[in-house]
Amino acid sequence: MRDTQDLFPTRLERKLGMFERIDPVVHCDEQQRANGPLSEEELDEFDRKGFLSFENFFDKEEMDAFIQELREYEEDEDLKLSEGTVLEPGKQEIRSIFGIHQVSDRFSRLTRDPRLLAMVQQILGSDVYIHQSRINYKPGFKGKGFDWHSDFETWHSEDGMPRMRSLSCSIILTDNGEFNGPLMLIPGSHKQFVPCVGRTPEDNYKESLKSQDIGVPDAASLKKLMLENDIEAPKGDSGSLVMFECNTLHGSNINMSCWPRSNLFFVYNSVENTLHDPYCGNKPRPEFLATRKDYSPLKPVEGKRQEE
Repeated sequence: MRDTQDLFPTRLERKLGMFERIDPVVHCDEQQRANGPLSEEELDEFDRKGFLSFENFFDKEEMDAFIQELREYEEDEDLKLSEGTVLEPGKQEIRSIFGIHQVSDRFSRLTRDPRLLAMVQQILGSDVYIHQSRINYKPGFKGKGFDWHSDFETWHSEDGMPRMRSLSCSIILTDNGEFNGPLMLIPGSHKQFVPCVGRTPEDNYKESLKSQDIGVPDAASLKKLMLENDIEAPKGDSGSLVMFECNTLHGSNINMSCWPRSNLFFVYNSVENTLHDPYCGNKPRPEFLATRKDYSPLKPVEGKRQEE
């Protein structure tokens, strides 16, 4: 099923100019604004910049078990053969593991952490489900970068996400510093939609997850947004958190340091914004990239993730 009208045309043969978003950034009503965990100032900042950052949101001790599991995945040769695992181009190092909440019970429980879930529900103004989850690795000296992009542009075109009512939570697993390729964002860029040029090849994800060519904004639009808004790179220790709106332009540099950088991403989508047919006209991407089988609202897991 698809909306009768594509409100965000992209991946066309000719260039379209960027245009102002038509959806709210913060979707909650007055009661949700007043009763949710985020303050009026934090909601206003998210609305203005398209992201919020929280240093040491989770205690480092809370992250230790996740980091240990992360190391085990790096040595798991069977996992490297899984369809949801993406290797660095031409190498055997892991670049990304998708569907991590389906691979690991520990990571699945983390998606339902009450503190995390309450903030997401407040911003999106509804119950939510996990559209996508992943770990992005950047091994020391070898980790490649991620080109500038809007997640929503891809999710709309290739997954059929109709409107801008989703966000990502990036949880820092290994310390992010200025030298190991931290997440970079263009504040305020979420207020514009930047259509991209070029038709989407079938099964484009098999190449784009390694090196993205389709769905990358043009240099002129990026330059305009950067000159107007600058670039920010929230950094922090293990357990820090960055929440960013689905249309915020972001990317990251290669890791030129000896220190690995690993970040966990949970993509939350409103249950009122479930997927339609892909707007690019291709078949839907696999379930590990875009949930379609179960839109059940997430329920919080109380306590310290009930590890026992």
